[in-house]
Amino acid sequence: MHISKAVYLISSPEVDKCPKADRPEYAFIGRSNVGKSSLINMLCKNQKLAKTSGSPGKTQLINHFEITSTSKEGMKDFSQWYLVDLPGYGFAKVSLNQRRQWEKMIENYLRKRENLVMVFVLIDSRHEPQELDLEFVNQLGEWEIPFTMVFTKSDKENQRTVAKNIRSFLDAMRETWQFLPAHVVTSAIKQTGRDKILNIISELNQQTSE
Repeated sequence: MHISKAVYLISSPEVDKCPKADRPEYAFIGRSNVGKSSLINMLCKNQKLAKTSGSPGKTQLINHFEITSTSKEGMKDFSQWYLVDLPGYGFAKVSLNQRRQWEKMIENYLRKRENLVMVFVLIDSRHEPQELDLEFVNQLGEWEIPFTMVFTKSDKENQRTVAKNIRSFLDAMRETWQFLPAHVVTSAIKQTGRDKILNIISELNQQTSE
């Protein structure tokens, strides 16, 4: 897949305010400071597309980006889809009431957005399995929402530690999951995993158009 155009469209405070559900949609979510904006910018090859911040909790709304892609650079088989940047879950420095509002907004979006094809759950590969991440993927399983796990920042730690942390996370999931969802190891700096994620989206776009 070649992304020929990626533009910010709108930020919505709730699912009912989101753009018309007229094309495939792919959402990205993870704990605060997991590298979500950097990953989105890497996928779209636009370092100014999603705003990065050193302070957790920067994303507070449902952010839609309008993407135009082709199967290969130079081709004219255009596809249009939405990429969605969701607020992070976890340790954002906000009030408990604000955090609950975010959680409800995210749940409503995930469960009610009818054109949502896949959720990409970002997990920091530098750390051992975190309870928040395990709880979130288990919740998606209960809601029967398709997701792919994206292990981020693989360049920030030695590869043995990264492999160990990923294996530990998958082993923790196997305690309750019979079949594990797909996972991708990424680095926004080295652009590792970019092609795999875009291939997943490309294949799903083809399936939804059939």
